[in-house]
Amino acid sequence: MATPTYREPRSAGIASGMERRTFLGGYVFGAPVGDLGWFASLLIGLATGMMAFFLGTFAGIVGILVGNGMGNHWDFAWSYRRVGFPVGVTVMVLAVAYMGMLWVKRITRSR
Repeated sequence: MATPTYREPRSAGIASGMERRTFLGGYVFGAPVGDLGWFASLLIGLATGMMAFFLGTFAGIVGILVGNGMGNHWDFAWSYRRVGFPVGVTVMVLAVAYMGMLWVKRITRSR
């Protein structure tokens, strides 16, 4: 019979000398995004803004449907103009700024 191979769990990587996987350490939900180049950082920032635009527009459409079901007469264009676009632009600016900060931090650290 083979002997089982168990590993002892490490507490957050502190005992092994690993860095903490934090938001400012270049990790988002455990995914390493701090080692990306400028183009990949820009692409991910723009994709995040587009995703937020579509989710904000969806939430706006659902809200308008609920409001119209209660007797109001709202135009569906509001979901794009008043919800989706501001949310998308805000999230895109924040995401591009965060990814740019990580890229500049990596470039200045390596020199």
